[in-house]
Amino acid sequence: MSTHILGIRHHGPGSARAVRAALDELAPALVLIEGPPELDPVAPLVAAADMRPPVAGLTYAVDDPATAAFYPMAVFSPEWVALRWAVEHQRPARFLDLPAANALVLDEDRGADRFDPIATLAEAAGYDDPERWWEDAIELRYHGLEVFDAVLEAMRTLREDQDIDLGTRRREAAMRRVLRAARRTEPGTIAVVCGAWHAPVLVPADFPTATSDTTLLKGLPSTKVAATWVPWTSTRLARASGYGAGIDSPGWYHHLFTAPDEVVTRWLVRVARLLRGEQHDVSSAAVIEAVRLAHALAGLRGRPLPGLAEVMESAQAVLSGGSPVPMRLVARKLLVGDILGHVPADTPMVPLARDLEANRKRLRLKRSAAEQTLELDLRTESHLGRSKLFHRLLLLDVPWGRPAEIARTRGTFRESWVLEWRPELEVALIEASGHGSTIEQAATSVVGQRAADADVAVLAELVETTLVADLPVALATVLSALDERAARQHDTTRLMAAVEPMARVRRYGNVRRADTELVQRVLAGVVTRVAVGLPAACAALDDDAAAEVRELVDGVQRGIALLDQPELRAEWQRALGVVAEQPGVHGLVSGRATRLLLDAALIDVTEAGRRLSLRLSLAADAVQAAGWLDGFLSGEAALLIHEPELLAVVDRWATGVDGEVFDHLLPLLRRTFADFAAAERRGIGVQVGRIDRGAGGTVATADVEVDPDRAARVLPKLLEILGSPA
Repeated sequence: MSTHILGIRHHGPGSARAVRAALDELAPALVLIEGPPELDPVAPLVAAADMRPPVAGLTYAVDDPATAAFYPMAVFSPEWVALRWAVEHQRPARFLDLPAANALVLDEDRGADRFDPIATLAEAAGYDDPERWWEDAIELRYHGLEVFDAVLEAMRTLREDQDIDLGTRRREAAMRRVLRAARRTEPGTIAVVCGAWHAPVLVPADFPTATSDTTLLKGLPSTKVAATWVPWTSTRLARASGYGAGIDSPGWYHHLFTAPDEVVTRWLVRVARLLRGEQHDVSSAAVIEAVRLAHALAGLRGRPLPGLAEVMESAQAVLSGGSPVPMRLVARKLLVGDILGHVPADTPMVPLARDLEANRKRLRLKRSAAEQTLELDLRTESHLGRSKLFHRLLLLDVPWGRPAEIARTRGTFRESWVLEWRPELEVALIEASGHGSTIEQAATSVVGQRAADADVAVLAELVETTLVADLPVALATVLSALDERAARQHDTTRLMAAVEPMARVRRYGNVRRADTELVQRVLAGVVTRVAVGLPAACAALDDDAAAEVRELVDGVQRGIALLDQPELRAEWQRALGVVAEQPGVHGLVSGRATRLLLDAALIDVTEAGRRLSLRLSLAADAVQAAGWLDGFLSGEAALLIHEPELLAVVDRWATGVDGEVFDHLLPLLRRTFADFAAAERRGIGVQVGRIDRGAGGTVATADVEVDPDRAARVLPKLLEILGSPA
């Protein structure tokens, strides 16, 4: 019986090649691979033809699926190579590490996973790419099992005088426990594939006593755990994604492992193909020159072969004309990539995940690790089904898609979604599975739970969400709760927050082919109560509360504007009329009410000017006057440009305010006018200039002389465009 420790670098293509060669040479009877033993039952699935890396072993606590851990593997991962070798040669493969049942509860900082000993040795030798160091220092000097003997000795040296943390010591004790058990039952050769850092403590001759390992592992807390495989992405393999044992350039490592020969040439050909696809002029001669430059750079730096640094520098110098901009595309598309793995259909899944997969196939949706935009026409059954699925998944906190351009598509038969499948969504599905076994059932359950203790404003938003998700049972529950709580709600501001979402449902419900009569009944009652309670809700407000009420007033106004219902509009406008002239109302709110009355033609410009003059009189409080002006002008500047008498009132007030007070008001005024477009501010400036020069109230956008002869040449064409007779 012999045991061979193959210390590897996680996700190292050089290590993967060495592992494959060592296994071919050893032909072990048993392969042990670093990882939680709970993955043992699902290990045979790697033999399936439709299991395509990158994939990840997933372990999660059954009672709390959010407590989970991933164990990613790519085609160039030594662990994946070892698993595939065992399956192809019909040898058993098992995992050795601290069980996930303990590790998930302990949730210890796995510092050893973030410490990359191979990268440390490479850096000490002056290499910026650990794979190039592995090739130069290990593969070119050692052969066969000598590779791992050299790694073992290097790790022994690195571990000398190191203070190994408790979490790592527990893991290594658990690894030795599995290895001891295997050696008792397996008379043949055993190959252990583990992180290089752990290799020295797994040599049987150097084992501590079993008692000491048992003491380390005794009494650890545990939980019930389930395990499966999930698709992974090349993006998540990158260190930038936050995965501790990640790598900077998974696309490059994939190329190193899969390219049969001429690694540098093949890579630069791929770069050239990508740049040509983006309309960059890259010739074959340029590719040849880039290959020569990469080798020349390697020679100057004393390296036997070009590494990633030399290859990318030569690509930038020759293929992109020295510009770093095209190389950002290369980094995103080639160095990292957007590959999404695939797991077999018989992989263990929770029923909810299986239902999502069935819906995905029925609706002809493809998972992709790259962001893609999907345009939907809701008049098409399949597109409507996709929309319902995405909205239901949002309710379940599984954001496969997120809405894009909501304002442009709201109320139309079109929707735009940005789709991106991320591995953590698999965990989100497991978490959501507690709500039901199908997407519709689970989403209905979530809505019911949210509606149980929600106020009217939240319920109104929930009505809209439930409608677009097409959950009729949940919609009835939410509407019933909304009707009941709206009748008991005494806070007018909460009722105001409910108006706009309900108005959208009423206005656009036909897009979803929904019956919104019950929404109409509830909405009419809410608007009536808002109109009655608005004057009291607007009294005695401080600045922050006034800003909040002003936003709510605008929301109700938008909601009322969506509906062709004169009765509701009249009720609302009567309430605005009271608030606009009610003493004690904050200027921000009363100014906004006055502006809405002017826009609805319920008061004319003369009356608006009178109220403006009154509010901006020198006897009035300057801060309150600035708030009133802010409320009155918010929205657009056309009112001041085309109604010079109103602008004149504002100008007289601004120039008549005391200097010290004006300094205090300046930030408020700047905030008011900052919302206007640059062209609108210029127009106001021109009008103020005309007022200062005594030009009167003539409306103009610029002080220019009109040339009648030139205008006469333009006029016929302008009339033709407008369709008017000459």
